[in-house]
Amino acid sequence: MLGPVILAASRSDKMRRFVSAAPGTKQVVDRFIAGETVEQVIPVVEDATAKGLEVTLDVVGEDITTVEQSHAARDAYLELVGRLKELGLGARAEMSVKLSMFGQALEGGHELALANVRPVVEAAAAIGTTVTLDAEDHTTLDSMFAIHEELRKDFPETGCVIQAYLFRTEDDARRLAAAGSRVRIVKGAYKEPASVAYQDKAEIDRAFVRIVKILMAGEGYPMIGSHDPRLIAIAQELARQAGRKLDEYEFQMLYGIRSDEHVRLAAEGQRMRVYTAYGTDWYGYFMRRLAEKPANLLFFARSILTRG
Repeated sequence: MLGPVILAASRSDKMRRFVSAAPGTKQVVDRFIAGETVEQVIPVVEDATAKGLEVTLDVVGEDITTVEQSHAARDAYLELVGRLKELGLGARAEMSVKLSMFGQALEGGHELALANVRPVVEAAAAIGTTVTLDAEDHTTLDSMFAIHEELRKDFPETGCVIQAYLFRTEDDARRLAAAGSRVRIVKGAYKEPASVAYQDKAEIDRAFVRIVKILMAGEGYPMIGSHDPRLIAIAQELARQAGRKLDEYEFQMLYGIRSDEHVRLAAEGQRMRVYTAYGTDWYGYFMRRLAEKPANLLFFARSILTRG
């Protein structure tokens, strides 16, 4: 299985240097990363919204090591909020954040991450949008859920992400499927041990369906993060069975993957949100995209060989 090997490489400085220097890297990175700056990503947002899509914006760069870097991450998101406000895009563009980027893994990281993310959530609410807390590896989740619960006291639209491959997630879904909650369900993209996570794709898919069923039957707002046509069709049927209207749930897919499907779902009246990452520290995000799908890795390998 190449996926776990690639995920391990996503934490390797040696592999980071090798991949960054490879001649075909930029061509592939550009497929998944919408730009390096706010000014480069704004036209992507405008193009998506013109097509009837919505977006969630992620400033990449979770592997920080200093408090100063965590403050810089906060400021990067505040800059993004400012540009969305100027352009009147708040209603169609929300934000996704990784708390590790806000200092969660540093000493006193829980309090630091909460202090950094709160002004971003507050600024987002002021322009009519919201923030979703991305899920990372399983050791970070109790902190993430606690921060999520704290933020929702003042900003109830704050969302969070759960991952189908973790054994704990069905219980988390039941707890989170309450009125006013916003929950994104994804399969999961971190290397997790067999003691806490399913390892077999079929088992993960079955867990995904069980969790979608819980969310659709609940009182919250489910956000279905998948590119799998079969899982998308199942989610649509579960929504129908639960009596949900088209504006009572949404689908989310990554920028650069199945773009035609984004437009098709939106044209059918489905709410379709594109997870759009940008920034200079793209390596960890990029490697997880390679790990998720063998075709992405083959595309990357062909690009290197062609450029080489």
